[in-house]
Amino acid sequence: MSRSVAPLFRPFRLGNLTLANRVVMAPMTRSKSPGGIPGPEVAAYYRRRAESATGLIITEGTTVDDPVSTMNGNVPNFYGAALEGWQRVVEQVHEVGGKIMPQLWHVGMARNPANAPHPELPSAGPSGLTKPGTKHAEPMTREHIRRVVDAFARGAADARRLGFDGVEIHGAHGYLIDQFFWEGTNQRDDEYGGDLVGRTRFAVEIIEAVRRATGPDFPIILRFSQWKQQDYAARLATTPEALGQFLKPLSEAGVDIFHCSQRRFWEPEFEGSDLNLAGWAKKLTGKPSITVGSVSLSGEFIGSFRGESSSATGIDELLERLERGEFDLVAVGRALLVDPAWTRKVRDARYDELLPFEPAALATLS
Repeated sequence: MSRSVAPLFRPFRLGNLTLANRVVMAPMTRSKSPGGIPGPEVAAYYRRRAESATGLIITEGTTVDDPVSTMNGNVPNFYGAALEGWQRVVEQVHEVGGKIMPQLWHVGMARNPANAPHPELPSAGPSGLTKPGTKHAEPMTREHIRRVVDAFARGAADARRLGFDGVEIHGAHGYLIDQFFWEGTNQRDDEYGGDLVGRTRFAVEIIEAVRRATGPDFPIILRFSQWKQQDYAARLATTPEALGQFLKPLSEAGVDIFHCSQRRFWEPEFEGSDLNLAGWAKKLTGKPSITVGSVSLSGEFIGSFRGESSSATGIDELLERLERGEFDLVAVGRALLVDPAWTRKVRDARYDELLPFEPAALATLS
């Protein structure tokens, strides 16, 4: 690596939030919380990343209080008995000087009832579609929509009460909020459907409810993506103008930071510019953005689920983009999952000590 890592280790400030550096631990589903309750080993897992100088931790997806919000019983909840476990996580991370936010999540039609709690209940989605043209349930009712909006707000209020440093709303990767965004899974003809801007209404109501529940100074991050698990080539916006129209109501509703999920951070989002998705989100909204996607690894993360390994690589291009202000924060996923000390090693130029990613790491809480 030839460039200075100084841009990655400058403090970041937004309102009352101050981070020691620009490194963010990306949310990664671990399914290591039996009964939906995170135990001491989960707290220790996050503590290790915090004590190794990671600036901000965003937890794995935690499900909101709706019977059909989760994919399986080992994904952590963010309500009821699980909150005591999350209190322990916050305390452990703060004890070593870290900052942490939960990611609030509803999987929507990505849930398979046969493998999830309450198998007698159908999954929930805007139009009951698991993917374009494939229907497995009836569309969500307005009453169910209202209950889910309230569940996100209660989760955010609990996050503030427990001492978390903000909250992230999961609106990416073909889960419930993203199912409302995507024309392929949202065929509604009411106020929650329509064009791309119209399809933001569900998310806008969630963001506004979270803001009311937490107050004006509690940071709200929204994670979104163009790609979907159901279709890696899917795109919500095909032009910068369309992306700006999509982001505007979300920004106005109260998002403080946009977390822009790409499979490979270095890929340009639109022809005619080398800006990635996070670069465009920042340019169009004026809000800070987080980039993510195969940071410091040779292979993109979809391959990890096919059993592919990834070697550690340099981050010169990442540093160059960060230094010129294309985005503000950098989310690191698999590299931090396999190597809790990744941040400290990069800071101290111990690049030869960085660990490669092996799929076996997905089975552990190292």
